[in-house]
Amino acid sequence: MTAVGRPPQDATSPAHAGRLGATAAGGRRWAWLPEQGGWKYHALLGAIGVLVLGPLGGIAAAYMNFSLGFFVGGQVLAGILGSTVTYGYGADGRHGANYIQTIAASVAGMSGMAVVIQAMTWMGLPEPPIWQLMLYMLCVGMFGVGVGMLYTPILVDRLQLTFPSGLAVANILRALTDPVLLRQSVSRLAGGTVLGIVSGIGAARVERLAAIDLSASTFGAGMIVGARIGVAALVAGLAGQALIPFFVSIGWLAPGDPFRKITFLIALGMIMGAALLDISLILLKVYRHGRQLPARIRREPSAAAGDGSLWRMVAWVLFWGLAVVAVGVGLLHQPAGYMVLAVLLVFVFAMVNGISVGMVDQNPISSAFVLSVILMAALGLRDPNVGLIAATVLLVSTSEACDMQQDRSTGWRLGTSRTVQFRFQVAGIVAGAVLAVLFARLFMRAYPALALDQTVLSAGEQPQHWASAMTYKIVGALRGLTNDLPHQRTAVVLGIVLGLATAVLRLLVKSWPRYQRFARAGRGGRVADFLLDAVLLPSPYASSFGGFVNLPTSAWFALGGVVASLLNRLRNPGDAPDTLPEDMSTTSLVGGGLIAGDALAALGLGIAGLLFTALR
Repeated sequence: MTAVGRPPQDATSPAHAGRLGATAAGGRRWAWLPEQGGWKYHALLGAIGVLVLGPLGGIAAAYMNFSLGFFVGGQVLAGILGSTVTYGYGADGRHGANYIQTIAASVAGMSGMAVVIQAMTWMGLPEPPIWQLMLYMLCVGMFGVGVGMLYTPILVDRLQLTFPSGLAVANILRALTDPVLLRQSVSRLAGGTVLGIVSGIGAARVERLAAIDLSASTFGAGMIVGARIGVAALVAGLAGQALIPFFVSIGWLAPGDPFRKITFLIALGMIMGAALLDISLILLKVYRHGRQLPARIRREPSAAAGDGSLWRMVAWVLFWGLAVVAVGVGLLHQPAGYMVLAVLLVFVFAMVNGISVGMVDQNPISSAFVLSVILMAALGLRDPNVGLIAATVLLVSTSEACDMQQDRSTGWRLGTSRTVQFRFQVAGIVAGAVLAVLFARLFMRAYPALALDQTVLSAGEQPQHWASAMTYKIVGALRGLTNDLPHQRTAVVLGIVLGLATAVLRLLVKSWPRYQRFARAGRGGRVADFLLDAVLLPSPYASSFGGFVNLPTSAWFALGGVVASLLNRLRNPGDAPDTLPEDMSTTSLVGGGLIAGDALAALGLGIAGLLFTALR
């Protein structure tokens, strides 16, 4: 499997296409398909992405952010389902599937930002007219993809970072030229989706299922990440539950408060502490990697970047950056200084987060939001409305910029036209900006519990199925602007120390040659390594999730991870090719289907409830 370097030759050559299939490169298996490259071809791909797969991924992303507080990117699901159409183009169908996953992932990523409107509701802030929100989200998203594209020649072409998810999607799109593998992938996704719909309806209508807080989406998310992360989150949740009496005794919690009212700050600090070490190591690797690149690569512009104009991209970024400030100041009545600061900070976080995504596949967008709020507070900001509107620029732009870089890495490996891919991503931003606002309105009207400010609710009042961890972090940071609570800063500092110390210890242990030999020696070593990762010294990124959500959510998350890991361990190695990407494993596909199905069930029940209320 090629991680870095130029795109594999067998992925783009006509000889490879002949080995794979039934047609020569550029041929069509199905006569009804429009010719590649024409407007009908692009209209077909755009319609599938915007009208079908994008909204499907958007529903799942919005639902996951409302119910959990993070969402799984829609690239894999959209790439697989899109390949059912582009398969008819033979080996060259991978380019069309890449366009579809690009536009659909943009719609999904923007839809997940519906939590910004939820945060407004929790804070009791005045909500702007719907068209102003859509316009603001559109400007921020367009600015973000521009910054992401501007950094692509550095991160993708010159530094040649791995971008693990981008690599996985590229491998998936290559593999889906195999009709048998394609049918298997779709059937697994469909099976998981059906189970998700059934369990979602059952959890809402069957009292016994509701009593155990059944959540197919949380279980499915656990199946995707595995037991090491799932169990680590549960251990952290159990620790938070056990520490409630201590937190009450020192005045950090009031009697009846949920543990996450304070542990979310500790968990956020842990992420920042671990990120401090990781980003330092990443920058060191980038520096060394840059020095090792041939002088010709550093000196000459990349051929992959030659199909777009640098000056046009700079003009794009300047235009949309000014548009963000203009809409924020002119329509949303925000101070120009903080809006300009937010726009400038995007250039920093898009680079840092882009390096993080390229190296370790982690994009801590909520940390970008919180850090920007902390910086604005240090400059004297005390208005939470200003903090929310300005920091939203960081939240959305950083997310979309890193998505852009991830998609460019996929296109780089497949040899896909970068200019065309950029146009599809822009179209996805337009649709996603509209759907983000609509999904927020729809979900919050269908489920009134989403409008409850969980940061002020007691443990017994917390909604059972809606953890909304990202909103919890956003609102928690914003409340620090108006209520100066010293113990909250202490909790963040404590988390930073814990996260940094844990990350350093993990690095020392994991890099110790003796431990590495022990972990690979046999079953005992593997068990010890699992216990180290999941219980004794878990990654701060994994354990922090348990500090953001309620304990039942962590339990379902862990159960999904354990089930997936057991099934993968018991699977016969001959059941699938050795080169099959992890993103296409049966458990990962079924988990993604469970998330989509649970989201569809929640949306369907919500729409039905709204219609029933209206008809009465």
